[in-house]
Order: sequence, then C-alpha cells, then structure tokens
Amino acid sequence: MNLNQLKIFYLAAKHGSLSAAAEALYITQPAVTKGIQRLQEHYELKLFNRFGKKMALTDAGEVLYGIAESIFEMEHQAEESLRDFQQRKRGFIRILSSESFGSYYLPYILNRFTRMNPKIRIAVELLPTDQIVEKTASLANDLGFISYAVPHKKLVSREVLEDSYQIIVPTGHPFAAKAAIEPQDLAGHSLIVHEKGSAPRRSTEEFIRRHGISVSIPLELSNNEAIKTAVEEGLGVAVITRRVVSKEIEMGKLKAIPLSDPTMSRKFYLIHHKDKYISRPLQGLIDMVDQWADEYRRGEH
Repeated sequence: MNLNQLKIFYLAAKHGSLSAAAEALYITQPAVTKGIQRLQEHYELKLFNRFGKKMALTDAGEVLYGIAESIFEMEHQAEESLRDFQQRKRGFIRILSSESFGSYYLPYILNRFTRMNPKIRIAVELLPTDQIVEKTASLANDLGFISYAVPHKKLVSREVLEDSYQIIVPTGHPFAAKAAIEPQDLAGHSLIVHEKGSAPRRSTEEFIRRHGISVSIPLELSNNEAIKTAVEEGLGVAVITRRVVSKEIEMGKLKAIPLSDPTMSRKFYLIHHKDKYISRPLQGLIDMVDQWADEYRRGEH
C-alpha cells in the first residue's frame, strides 16, 4: 500500500475536507483528489460517498480509517521517541488540566519539577474534563489531569489525589467555632454552588439528596475565586476542597470546617494516551506528581 496515498485519505477523512487535507500536507487540492482516486482504483473500492460538499466514509472507508489512524499515531510516537534521544534532558511537555487541579495543585508540582529540569519547557492549558479527554485521546497533549473518571478505550487513567471537601465561611460566621459540620447544620442556609456538571456540584447535590437537607442556592458560579469572594462578602457558605482555600485561611479571611460525612471528598485523575511514548522527562514529571500527592496526603503541604 502507498503510504502517501493512505495519509491523504486519512487526513481527508479526519478533517472531512479535501482542502483541509491539502493544507495539512502542503499540496494542492487536485493532488489530494488524485491520491484518493488512485487508492480507490487500486483496490476497486469506494472509500467516500459525497453528499453535496459533505463527505461520508463508506463501510470500507471506516475500516481503513481505523487502521490508518493507528498507523499514523504510531508514526507520531516514533518521532517523539527519536526526538527524546536527540534532546536528552531538553524537551517540551504539553499538559491539559481541569481548573481546580491546574490552579491549586499543579503549580506547586511544576515549580519543583522545573527547578530540577530547567531545560524542559512546559505549557499548561485549563479546560473542562470532557475537552481534556477528547484532546488527550487524539494525542494533542502529553498529560491530562481531570476531575472525575472517564473510561475511554484510548486512554490510561488512574487516580493521583483525593482531597476532602470542607465548608467555608467568613471568620465571623456562627459555623466558624464548630469543630465539624453535621449535614443538618446546613438546613435553611444559603449555599453557593459550582456550575452544573462540575465535580464539586455533583458531590454537593448528592450530599444534599443523601441527607435530605433543604438549602437555598442564591448563586451558581463557575470559578473558585468567585465562590471564595462571594463567601467573604457574606452571600452564603460553600463546599470546597481545603487546598483551594488554604491562602485565605492563612490570611484570616475565611474559615474552613470539616464535614462529618467522610464520603465528601473529590478525586483527581492523571490520563495519557495508551500508546503515548513516555520519555524520561515525562516519566520524571509523573513520578513527581505521585511524590507530591503522597506528601500532600501526609499533610506536608
């Protein structure tokens, strides 16, 4: 099989466009059309159906696309493997992370890693979990950190950290003197919550249902900083992990009180493509994540 023709077919199918395939390969659109035609003629099979400007794979095309995807993912891995040998201690690591982990946990890990590996450049982008999963499955990044488990046939996923939820209140709030918050203590109080679909929102809603609590929800916010500010302003109390509010506690702006319910915790997961080549620098970063998480569990951070 002609691999150049296969790559033309693969990129046309991936992008759903002959012009996009031509742009990706730095060739003309007629050259893309000719490459696909020759592939079809050689095997006497139709690989695409055209519906106006839209392209759809035939059954044969679907099978070939799956095989081509595996081939070109392996090509990408081969390039990364060789580049790692070339660069030795140099490199570039691309990380996607959920907002909470990327803002309140990951910077401390990366600070330690970059001091030990000054020639490794790291790029971090904060995205929702579903987008991180999608991009990691397409080999668009090296590592992902997500807020809940998402099974995916192309990904390796494992828990790296569990942190407890606590109730945060202004320092003058009646709850501030409590050693722990019982579920019924929250009845009738205003509760500021995260946006729908987020891990904290799911845990909070399950907690309310499980204990049959009636609360009012005056605010729904998608940002931890906004939630902390709203609590400081006395607009309500909130459920948040202890790491997220550590600075405000040290500054005396907020008080965090543990919940008596031991199930109120959240987990973070590390993901990467199952066929991802794990270079020495990348493995070093993964090891450092595990080391930092272990120290955090022991209360050293």
